[in-house]
Amino acid sequence: MDDSTKDAVTDALESGRYVKGPQVERFEDEFAEACGTKHAVGLNSGTSANLLGLKSIGVGDDDDVFVPAHTYFASASPILSLGANPVFVDVRSDTYTIDPDDLAAKVAKSDAAKAVIPVHIYGQMAEMERISKIAEENGLRVVSDACQAHLAERDGKKAGSIADVGTFSFYPSKNMTVAGDGGMLVTDDDEIAQRARAFRNHGRDEDGVHRHLGLNHRLSETLAAVGREQLKHVDEWNDGRRRAAETYADRLDDIDEVIVPAEDEANEHVYHLYVVQVPDRDGLREFLDDHSIDTGIHYSTPAHEHPAVTERVGETTVEFAEELCDRIVSLPMHPRITDEEVEYVCDRIEAYYE
Repeated sequence: MDDSTKDAVTDALESGRYVKGPQVERFEDEFAEACGTKHAVGLNSGTSANLLGLKSIGVGDDDDVFVPAHTYFASASPILSLGANPVFVDVRSDTYTIDPDDLAAKVAKSDAAKAVIPVHIYGQMAEMERISKIAEENGLRVVSDACQAHLAERDGKKAGSIADVGTFSFYPSKNMTVAGDGGMLVTDDDEIAQRARAFRNHGRDEDGVHRHLGLNHRLSETLAAVGREQLKHVDEWNDGRRRAAETYADRLDDIDEVIVPAEDEANEHVYHLYVVQVPDRDGLREFLDDHSIDTGIHYSTPAHEHPAVTERVGETTVEFAEELCDRIVSLPMHPRITDEEVEYVCDRIEAYYE
């Protein structure tokens, strides 16, 4: 939160316009340009972006929506909120993104296939070419969850742009934030953008008539002002994350017990999180904690095993995703982490396994 950000917030507050004003409009224009899309719609969270993305493409009762089993809960909960059925797909063993082979197999078994949500987890884009082909062949719409992948790229195309809808979160831990909860929906489709804008404002069209059933999913002017300033720096911050990831990989790749994240050669990973696999996570985390190193788990429970899901759709098995959730640990990662700090973490991990 530098001085220019604080000044932008002060200007927004002093304007007396707190919602539905010029800061949100300018943030939308600037974010759409950064993503290479025609439209962007500012929202109050990434979860709202997923919800309105699905709603805007017509997902409803009893539709099947395909979603990876290894993801944050907010990739799946909007499906249930719309009365649709989440169909959980396994993830690739190297990149942890949705497995196109398993996706194709499960789509082939469905009589109500409507949409797929590829999640660009940890900052790396999914295999959008194969996913788009599967979607086209089966009449599916694509909502790409890029909530962890701000300005990540695949073959030169930005996250969110290779889909009917792209969704983003600006939660404080993300690669860019709005100093609170916030989200964005991007699309090239005029009708989807129009519906999303109506849904975020109680279903109200530009003429003031409520033609849709919508709620309040609006982004505030002050938060948009923060987002505009953050957008100026996110490329630089992503570079800092990538530099740290390179150091981690160089140091940890030779430790047999540690599996470092793989980066698809078509991708420019932005490392929202740096997640490794280890055989004895609890022991390693305790050891690192004793040396003042915080770690995390993203995520300890597969999406299909949460009670809020099983009570609606029953129990299912997604083999690799379940194994993965028992082994993953997130190491310290942020734009300003220093080489010395990364080396310290690696030294301690090396010492633990020695």
